[in-house]
Amino acid sequence: MDLYDVLGQVSGFVWGPVMLVLLLGTGLFLTLGLKLLPQRKLGYGFKMAFSGIRETQEKGQITPFQALTTALAATIGTGNIAGVATAIALGGPGAVFWMWITALVGMATKYAEAVLAVTYRETDEAGEFVGGPMYYIRNGMGKNWAWLGWLFALFAAIAAFGIGNTVQANSVADAMHSTFGIGKGITGIVLAIMTFMVVIGGISRIGQVAEKLVPLMALFYVAGALIILVIQADQLPHAFALIFEDAFTGTAATGGFVGAGVMAAIRFGVARGIFSNEAGLGSAPIAHAAAKTLEPVRQGTVAMLGTFIDTIIVCSMTALVILTSGMWMQVDPISGAGFTGAALSSQAFASGFEGGDMIVSLGLIIFAFTTILGWSYYGERAVEYLVGRRGILPYRILWVIAIYIGATAQLNLIWVVADIMNALMALPNLIALLVLSPVVFSATRLYFSKE
Repeated sequence: MDLYDVLGQVSGFVWGPVMLVLLLGTGLFLTLGLKLLPQRKLGYGFKMAFSGIRETQEKGQITPFQALTTALAATIGTGNIAGVATAIALGGPGAVFWMWITALVGMATKYAEAVLAVTYRETDEAGEFVGGPMYYIRNGMGKNWAWLGWLFALFAAIAAFGIGNTVQANSVADAMHSTFGIGKGITGIVLAIMTFMVVIGGISRIGQVAEKLVPLMALFYVAGALIILVIQADQLPHAFALIFEDAFTGTAATGGFVGAGVMAAIRFGVARGIFSNEAGLGSAPIAHAAAKTLEPVRQGTVAMLGTFIDTIIVCSMTALVILTSGMWMQVDPISGAGFTGAALSSQAFASGFEGGDMIVSLGLIIFAFTTILGWSYYGERAVEYLVGRRGILPYRILWVIAIYIGATAQLNLIWVVADIMNALMALPNLIALLVLSPVVFSATRLYFSKE
C-alpha cells in the first residue's frame, strides 16, 4: 500500500460518521440554543451587512461588509461548482438536501464563530486586530488550553496550502487550458503575480478587492443559472422531487449514474457542504475578527450570511441546473463513465444554452482566485500566531510560489492531505464552540434585549 492509499484511509476515517455528526451536532446545538436566531434574523443580517458597507470610526482594519466578502471570497470556490457536482455524482440528488441541512445549522456555527472572534480578538505589535479560534481558545478557555489553539493554527497554516492555494490554482489552470488553450505554466505565473499584488497589501487590500469581485462574480454566476432554470422550468418540480425523495430513499442506477444509498447521500452532502461553506472549520472568524465593529453579535449576524449565500444560494443554483439538465445520468462519450466534478457542471450549463459552459469556466477562474486571496490571510494569521509577525513576509513569498506549483503539478496527494488538515482544524474549533457557547448565548440575549 503506497502513501496515497494510506492517507486516503486516514482521510476517510477523519471525515467519517463521527466528524460529520460532530459538525452537524454542534450546529444543531447552537441553532437550538440560539432559538433559531440565524433563521429568524436573516433579514436583520442583510440589513447589518449593507449598512456595514460604509466606512466607520469603529476599531478594525476592514468594514463589516468587507469582512463578509473576504470570508465569502475564501468559501465560494471550486466547492460550489465541482464540489456540488461530485456530491450529486456520488451521493445522488438526495445529497443536495443534506447539503441544505448542513448550511441551515451551519449558519448558527458561523454566527457563533464570529461572535467569539470579535469578543476575544487582540491587537498585534503592528496595532492590527487579530482573532479566530486560536485566540478565543486561549483567551476564552484559559491559558491551560492554549496548546489547543496552537494546534489549530498549525493545522490551518498547512491546510491553507491545500484547500486555499494549490487546489484552487490547479482548477484555474485546468479551466484556462480547456477553455482558452492557455498553458498551465503561463496561468501559474500570471495567477502568482496577480495574487502577490493583492496579498502584499494585507487584509485592507484583500478586503477592497473582495468587496468588488465577489458580489459581481456571484451575481453573474447566479444570473446565468437562473436563465437556464427559466428555460428548463418544466423540469424544476421533478428536480425538487428527486432531492427530497432521494434524501431518504437513495437513488437507483440509471443511465450513467451507478446508484447511491441514503448514507451516501448524507455523507457526500454533508462533507461537500462543509467543504464549500466551511462552517465549523474556524477559517471565517479570522476575517471577521478584523472588522470595524464594537458589537460581536452584530458581526455575527453578518457572518452567518456567508453560509446562506454560499450554500443555499450559489450551491443550489449549480445543483438545480445539473438536475434539470439530466446530465448527472448521462455517460461521458470519451471515458465511458458518468460525468462528475467540474465537467458535470460544465456539461449541465452547456445544455441550457450555447456558451453556458463559459459561465462555469469563468466562475471557476474568478471564484478560485478570490479563494486564494481569502485563504492567504487565514494562513498568514495562523503563522503570526505561531511565530509572530516575522513569519508573515516569508509566508507570503511561499504562498505565491505554491500557486505556480499547484497550477502545474498533479495534486492527488495534496487533495488528500488538505482533507485531513481541514478535519484536524475543525476539531479544536468545535470543542471551543461547545465550551464557549454560554458566552455566545449570553451576548446574544443582551444585544437583542437592547434592540
